[in-house]
Amino acid sequence: MKYVLVTGGVVSGLGKGVTASSIGVVLKACGLRITSIKIDPYLNTDAGTMSPFEHGEVFVLDDGGEVDLDLGNYERFLDIKLTRDNNITTGKIYQSVIDKERKGEYLGKTVQVVPHITNAIQEWIERVAMIPVDGKEGPADVCVIELGGTIGDIESMPFIEALGQFSYRVGPGNFCLVHVSLVPVLNVVGEQKTKPTQHSVRGLRGLGLTPNILACRSTKELEDNVKEKLSQFCHVPAANIVTLYDVSNIWRIPLLLRDQKAHEAILKVLNLDRVESIAREPKLDEWVERATIFDALQNTVRIAMVGKYTGLSDSYLSVLKALLHASVDCRRKLVVDWVASTDLEDSTVIEAPDAYKAAWDLLKGADGILVPGGFGDRGVQGKILAAKYAREKNVPYLGICLGMQIAVVEFARHVMNLTDANSTEFDPDTKTPCVIFMPEGSKTHMGATMRLGSRRTFFKVADCKSAKLYGNVTYVDERHRHRYEVNPDMVPEFENAGLQFVGKDDTGRRMEIIEIPKHRYFVGAQFHPEFKSRPSKPSPLFVGLVAAASGQLDRVLQDCCNGHVVPARHILSNGSYTTVHQNGHPKKLANGLSNGTYYANGNGVHA
Repeated sequence: MKYVLVTGGVVSGLGKGVTASSIGVVLKACGLRITSIKIDPYLNTDAGTMSPFEHGEVFVLDDGGEVDLDLGNYERFLDIKLTRDNNITTGKIYQSVIDKERKGEYLGKTVQVVPHITNAIQEWIERVAMIPVDGKEGPADVCVIELGGTIGDIESMPFIEALGQFSYRVGPGNFCLVHVSLVPVLNVVGEQKTKPTQHSVRGLRGLGLTPNILACRSTKELEDNVKEKLSQFCHVPAANIVTLYDVSNIWRIPLLLRDQKAHEAILKVLNLDRVESIAREPKLDEWVERATIFDALQNTVRIAMVGKYTGLSDSYLSVLKALLHASVDCRRKLVVDWVASTDLEDSTVIEAPDAYKAAWDLLKGADGILVPGGFGDRGVQGKILAAKYAREKNVPYLGICLGMQIAVVEFARHVMNLTDANSTEFDPDTKTPCVIFMPEGSKTHMGATMRLGSRRTFFKVADCKSAKLYGNVTYVDERHRHRYEVNPDMVPEFENAGLQFVGKDDTGRRMEIIEIPKHRYFVGAQFHPEFKSRPSKPSPLFVGLVAAASGQLDRVLQDCCNGHVVPARHILSNGSYTTVHQNGHPKKLANGLSNGTYYANGNGVHA
């Protein structure tokens, strides 16, 4: 097994996740099998209980693991299926060591960070690296490891020490360290400054790790004299210094690595440069085509994203990626209008009339409306109003998880005239509980107690839009993350009123997909289809939304009925949102850029 470690220095948010994913893409294009591990130094056991404002979205895996959104990066770029153990946290490591101590496995010794914690980290890496994630038998050839945070963070010190020992343990030729750093350009003088990277590398070397390759983030390509200076002071060959400068879309990052021969440097460090079965030149024709076609898109489609975490785009990262996949499949340039659901509520008319007007203007100007998942009662009434508007005005609508549940509540209130209809999540004493707490859930423990992971949904209505979009299959496997469900006892009432439950679980008691047959496109899903979307395999429900919003749904459904399962065309996506608006104004992305470049954030590229 060969290992590639990706670390970051100077500042956070440089794009380690995208860099690690792109390295995997380039090596995979050379003919190698790749797996990935993300190390997060926080004490949480997993990301399940963390606020999206704290750490971005929680990505859900097939096995129910609630993990860092960078694992979504890896899955989308490399088209692999990871496990919960591919995300290592400080909490997991300490918990495993303490469990062993309680069992007496350390034979009475004093349990310490070194060697017990550091050994546990190394053993975890070696064990997980051997798990196949690409659907083939046997372990991968290369494991790409991303160390979260920034070199110098106190919480990552045990991992730094463990990885230093690990590099010695696996030996030369089996370990390659790629350090992602920042080379800023001061506007006053316009000069690329190397000092931050020099200090970062010095700190890394002082901790026992020596970088083999430098990946330098900058606004433009590094000048030759800057590379020479970095080479001299950081003890890295100039040929091993690559520039990751701002590009038009994220699909160009693997192409940057290829063009600068990063794969040759990595293969040489790993003693793979003379292996005949490994291609000298990565085959990235599909990536070139994706990037080129995406840049040429002109006709726009506007989707209003109605949620409560609109202040940080990473909160809905997989949803955005799935929208991008679908929009490019439909040959449309995606424009996301961020609408804070609280701004749609009647109370905002008095408190902030301008925000209220701006939010409704965005909603009414959208070609389609999407209400993603969420927790808590803040902004729920605004989401219900968005679903009501979409239903009454025949605007394409997709509700995910909570977005489906509030659509059911809205239908009960305004179509069935059940004015007190509600979810027990928001009103435990409601007399008309349309959405209820699932019997198997826990009300005392929050972590890993939801209905999580891949579950099977069976289509009950053969000619519904959802079944057609999925290619007329009898069932689909999608990932879930919820505590509440539609009240099965009320289903007959809903169906008599015109709301169809076209998808159900294997028991027939749990509602998975809803549709309003006479509507252009009104679909809700209890599962999260965004987690399995890929550029070459966009989520069918997202394709349906964008197709309906751009006037192409009839053709797409006809293609599916003729056996052309979505996708029927070249599928593209990238990490840039081109024009993204919030309440009528350009929205500054999480990385601080507003020019459409989403690379620097480094989080969540669905490939």
